[in-house]
This record gives sequence, structure tokens and C-alpha cells, in this order.
Amino acid sequence: MAACMEGTCLLPFLLVISSCSVCIVSYIIAVLRGDVMVVWPYISDTGAEPPESCIFGLLTSVTAMASVATMYARYKFIERVIERTGGMRPAVNKVALGFGLISCFGMCVVATFQMTVLVVVHDLGALLFFVTGVVYICIQAYISHKAYPYGCSKAMCWIRTIISLIAFLAIIPTIVCALLVKHTKLHWDGDEKDYGFRLASAACEWTVAFSFVFFFFTYIREFQLFTLTVRAELMEQN
Repeated sequence: MAACMEGTCLLPFLLVISSCSVCIVSYIIAVLRGDVMVVWPYISDTGAEPPESCIFGLLTSVTAMASVATMYARYKFIERVIERTGGMRPAVNKVALGFGLISCFGMCVVATFQMTVLVVVHDLGALLFFVTGVVYICIQAYISHKAYPYGCSKAMCWIRTIISLIAFLAIIPTIVCALLVKHTKLHWDGDEKDYGFRLASAACEWTVAFSFVFFFFTYIREFQLFTLTVRAELMEQN
């Protein structure tokens, strides 16, 4: 636990814990209450009914805040690396941060608008979160290679590349199969027409979600190498 207090690694550590809690805690409660299927419900399905919807919304909001803090810390770290090495254009780092923040906004939309209340808004938020999130980790995998040997090892660079590739490949059937599902409901029978598409979409959604978790997990050791400081300056009063 003491290692998690070195540098700024507490940020990705809290992000990993909160993001896992979003998926697992609400899933367990929803299954025990019989609100969702045991096998591959959509993540949003596990937070559709109270009381799990309250927990889902709270933990998702906490995860969004932890994501913003972690992404900004990563941005400042890479900014310093660029100043020292000039290995890439600063615009790449800024674009990655932009996509990351948009993804966090999508997460807030998902937390605020449950799928049983406003389906269209919830789905648009989920689409924004997943698509821009995948773009973010793909760019960060590229940045890791360009920033080497600062931050992480070459092996870790390739691990991030593999994780981002899995997320990229999984997001495609997540969206395509979801578009082929004609009905939105929490309970399905295995012999229903669109059940196969829904199952494939949900399984890929979980794959993408945990790709994010594992990607941010790789930040923990790297974030031990730097610190962030906040400086307050008093304005001159005339």
C-alpha cells in the first residue's frame, strides 16, 4: 500500500479500483435481486434499477473524476518528456487529452441518464464514452512508444499496444451488434430472435471496459516516477 503513495500513482490506483467497482458491485447487486441476466448483461443494465442504479451513478461519477485527474497527470508528464526529448509533437499529447476528456463527459452522461429513463441520451453517452475512450488509449499506446525510455519499459509499451488493439477490435462488434438489436429490455430468453446479437454486443462491451481498466493499471508504476504541484499566486490589488 505504501508503494501507492509514491509520486502520483495514487491517481491510477484509485481509478482502477473505482472502475472495477462500477462494473462488479452493481452487477452483483443486480444479479442477486434478479434485475438482470447472470450471463453477459450490458454494463448499463446492471445500473438500470434502484438501488443499484444509485450505486452505479455514484461510482461512475467518481470514476469520471478520477479519470480526468489521471489523464491530466499523464498529459503533464508527457509534456515534460517532450520538453526534454522533443520525441513527438506536443499536439499529439493535447489531442489525446482532448479525447480523454470527451470520454469522461460521456461517462458522466451515462451516470446521469439511466437507460430505463432516457434511452437515446444514455446510448449516445455510452457511444461517446467507449469510442473516444478507445481512441484515447490507442493514442497513449503510440505516445508510450515515442516517449520510451521515459516512463515505462519497451515490454510495457507493447502491452499497452496489445490492450488498445483488443479494445479497438472489440468496440466494432459492440456497436454493430447493438444496432442489430431491435428491443431494449433487461431480461431475454435464449431463443429470442436478437438474443445472439445482444449477447455478442454485451460481451464485447465488457471486453472494452476491462481493456480500459487494464490499460490504466499499467500507469501505476509509471506514475511513481513524477509528482504534480499546485501553485497559488495572489493577484495584485489596486
